Amino acid sequence: MKKALIIINVTKDESMSLAKEIAAWLTKKGVDHDFLSFDGFVDNTDFKGYDFVVSLGGDGTVLYAARNASKYGLPVFPVNLGEFGFIASVQPEEWQKELKLFLDGKSVFEKRSMLKVEVLRDGKKVYTSLSLNDAVISAERGVSTIMLSVKRNSLPLCRLKADGLILATPTGSTAYSAAAGGPIVSPEVEAFVLTPLNSFSLSSRPLVLSPDSKLEISVEKSRIKGICLTVDGQEPFALAYGDTIAVSLNKKKAQLVAVSAEKFYNALRSKLNWSGVPHA
Repeated sequence: MKKALIIINVTKDESMSLAKEIAAWLTKKGVDHDFLSFDGFVDNTDFKGYDFVVSLGGDGTVLYAARNASKYGLPVFPVNLGEFGFIASVQPEEWQKELKLFLDGKSVFEKRSMLKVEVLRDGKKVYTSLSLNDAVISAERGVSTIMLSVKRNSLPLCRLKADGLILATPTGSTAYSAAAGGPIVSPEVEAFVLTPLNSFSLSSRPLVLSPDSKLEISVEKSRIKGICLTVDGQEPFALAYGDTIAVSLNKKKAQLVAVSAEKFYNALRSKLNWSGVPHA
């Protein structure tokens, strides 16, 4: 490992001081580094030329890092400076121990599935992105139903009149999709989830899709003019009637350092209170 990119979440007061501390430690280990500021909505950046990425922030910072790092197969070392820390599982007091294990080739890795999301307009690709958590199609303003037509592998699946639609990875199944009633999927599972948002039909239920599924979601005319696609809660893109959103599992996965199935289930129990009766 010769060069690291350290992503600093500028909304976290301790992020800058910790970045300097980690940078000094890496320098002593013979690892060069660059800093990159992240404010929650910064444009995607080319991570070419780095060997790994250090993410200093919360889960949102990890999402940004993973979208950009996966293109080059770069591992992400996620230090948690946020409130939740479901994905960013390295705690600030243990970063040195975990980073040493990583540089020594002894760290635990976990590969997480990502979604590839594209928007086609008049037969042309006008938007493309990757998602570690989810892609959400909804009205720009709340309390508004939209019309969507969904195909799976070129065959009709459903037509939805709903507030929107969530496409979530197993990682993202514990986030917005879970809040909307979707199932929690273990991160080891090769699948993704389709979760309608407040569907007008009681028969529209969340659906777990196989890894070979390729979805085509067409935006149909409705009374709503402003319809938006949002990737990982960070990348908004304005949709138009007739647009088709193509969603499938990406071939390359995100590589998260010091993240394990054990930590996922511990977080499920302690942070989402999936532990049963009180004091379980």
